[in-house]
Amino acid sequence: MGPVNWLAVVIAAVAALGASTLWYGPLFGRARLEEVGPGGLGIRRSPWRTAAITAALLLVSSTMMGHMFARVGPETLAVKWWLYFMMSGGLAGAFVIPSLWISYTQQRISTRLALIDGGFWMVAYLAMGLAFMLLG
Repeated sequence: MGPVNWLAVVIAAVAALGASTLWYGPLFGRARLEEVGPGGLGIRRSPWRTAAITAALLLVSSTMMGHMFARVGPETLAVKWWLYFMMSGGLAGAFVIPSLWISYTQQRISTRLALIDGGFWMVAYLAMGLAFMLLG
């Protein structure tokens, strides 16, 4: 196991936070607002509080991802660069998105919102994989 690249861990979280800003801003902000409505829980919270919670939790995810890439090792990742995307996208596609959709199904949240949120998690995890690859 190689050492964890802590700079990449932080940059990966920042990259995912940037993806969040774009995804829930100009790309799908209006569509999401149509789904949750003006009285939705997300509207009642301070945007700074939401950003802080999001950043902290993305840092937890990127820390786990940093340990995962360190376990694979820099030599393997240098030769098989696609593992960054396969592993980060695989985490989103096999664990994060299905658990989100199961939760949404139980809460009877719309398919449209589930697709918007699921798409975000895939893009965010791939952005984290890209950050790790570039700083590898």
